[in-house]
Amino acid sequence: MGRYNITYPTTLVLHAIAEGVRYGFDIADRTGLQTGTVYPALRRLDTLGFVRSNWESEKVARREQRPARRYYEITASGTSALETAMKRFENLGRLTSRPRHA
Repeated sequence: MGRYNITYPTTLVLHAIAEGVRYGFDIADRTGLQTGTVYPALRRLDTLGFVRSNWESEKVARREQRPARRYYEITASGTSALETAMKRFENLGRLTSRPRHA
């Protein structure tokens, strides 16, 4: 897989997964992003191989009287992409916080 620069919102989603947040609504809660941003980001991350996903058992969901959840976990390439993105956004923050010369 080639190099791919992920966006800031996608970085937030990937970071939440790396911290152990496992499904869409919890990721939205953790990041403060709308589900309309989170779910497309999750699909991109899955397609890129940065996360892996599995549906929970219908039995479990029925027992808890809710729809089945799709759980996500970060992959090794996702960890590498996250490290790169975190550095890139950290560097961007440094660039934008420098004093301007008149």
